[in-house]
Amino acid sequence: MDKIGVIGAMPEEVVLLKNRLANVSSEKLAGLEIFKGQLHGKTVYVCQSGMGKVAAGAATQLLITKYGIEAIINSGIAGNMTSKISVGDVVISKEVIYHDAEISMISQHYPNMNSYFANENMINAAEKACAETKTNYIVGKIATGDKFIGETSIKMQIKEFCNPDCVEMESAAIAHIACKNDIPFLIIRSMSDDADEAGREKLVVKQFDISEYCDKAADICELCIKYC
Repeated sequence: MDKIGVIGAMPEEVVLLKNRLANVSSEKLAGLEIFKGQLHGKTVYVCQSGMGKVAAGAATQLLITKYGIEAIINSGIAGNMTSKISVGDVVISKEVIYHDAEISMISQHYPNMNSYFANENMINAAEKACAETKTNYIVGKIATGDKFIGETSIKMQIKEFCNPDCVEMESAAIAHIACKNDIPFLIIRSMSDDADEAGREKLVVKQFDISEYCDKAADICELCIKYC
């Protein structure tokens, strides 16, 4: 993998990765700024997609079609949905699924999948990165929907539907488009909250500084690029 795309939804997620690139150039296209640079001997394209499935899917297809990336990584934060880890820990994607979609209808079209599975070599690279950074992590299931989850009742509904390890707003769209183009993908998510009322108060109402959690995901993403 010599050309890798990296997508983050928010500025805090993207700037940390952009600043690690050498020989950086940029191009604006379709409302996005794409940063191109070198990292660990690979050409890396980094962009901020914006939040939500449509924005993430559009950015993914743009990176594939315009720049010919050979793999894609999504780095960012998520709401924790499991007792196996805590806030500050990391979920590496094994499986990615929509929690707010009519999956049986979506899967009627290529790649005809109910959920999307990350590339094993990329998973192994991320595990190596977590070990190197002494990060507590699990390899698990990530669920995606277009709403921030900050209510316990909705959290429980999602758990009943697909029992994910974390929940966020972009990963399934990125994974879906990657699989549609036969491109390997990986999702790296640092837990910023527990997807409950306290999480909404922390991140939405008080607009808590998420840079600490983004930095953790960015560290792992960089090393993952190195080991891929």
